[in-house]
Amino acid sequence: MAHALADPWTQGFVQRAFLELALLGIVGSALGCWVLFYELSYGAESLAHSLFPGLVLAALAGIPLVLGAAGGVLVAAAAIAVFGRTPEIGRDTAIAVVITTLFGLGVLLALAPASPPGLNELLFGDLLGVSGTDLAIAAGLSVIVLTSLVLLHRQLLAVGFDRANAVTFGARPVLVDLALLGLLAAAIVIGVQGLGNLLVLAVLVGPAATARVVASRLLPMMCLAAVIAITCGAGGLYLSYYAETAGGASVAGITLAVYLGVRLGAAAQASVARRFLANSRKRARSSSPGPSGGSLA
Repeated sequence: MAHALADPWTQGFVQRAFLELALLGIVGSALGCWVLFYELSYGAESLAHSLFPGLVLAALAGIPLVLGAAGGVLVAAAAIAVFGRTPEIGRDTAIAVVITTLFGLGVLLALAPASPPGLNELLFGDLLGVSGTDLAIAAGLSVIVLTSLVLLHRQLLAVGFDRANAVTFGARPVLVDLALLGLLAAAIVIGVQGLGNLLVLAVLVGPAATARVVASRLLPMMCLAAVIAITCGAGGLYLSYYAETAGGASVAGITLAVYLGVRLGAAAQASVARRFLANSRKRARSSSPGPSGGSLA
């Protein structure tokens, strides 16, 4: 048993994959809670899809995919933030138009004669192929994202709780929105090499959504989300190693299973609590004295 648990960690590619997932889990735990608080889950998913043309351009140009992902996602973040502020357009319409346009551009580039092979790796990543260079870039971006979140904490709170009056507290909603989308873009870049643009949101938002079910305060929610993300990452690697399944898909699948388990468990617990409270009230009414103060009997 001990050998089965320890054997995967003797492999360098498993160690690098876990470090990538740990970095993404720590960043995602902090940023994912803000994404849920600002109701940006759809925007986050759209940003992940928007880096597809950047990935294709990077592959065609022979440059690191992370650079193409960064360029594509930053362009999308800026476009959504700018056009989403226009009342005639609105955030949802801006997201739909920008992301559809960018993804369509990526498809056109991918279908070109010079398009690179293995597009499934651009979509789903190659978790077990993460290199030392990828880890160095991810670590640098992680430090930037976490430091920025600490510096922006008060402004994020002010805008999130009272956007209309946030200016009186020294916060600028437009700049905060841009900063949050930019940090989200950086977090997506951290995980795109290993998880691709279709699965990276599972690690960014999934653990935060799970933690939100059982935690009501922001800091405990972030800490719990980090534990969930790292645990699911390790579980996904075990599944991939022994079942020979895709690494990124294994991590995403376990993350989803944990969320559903916690969600169903919380719903069942709430149902039991409601029934217990209803029965307690019923017993209290049946044993209460009559209108005259005596026994009903």
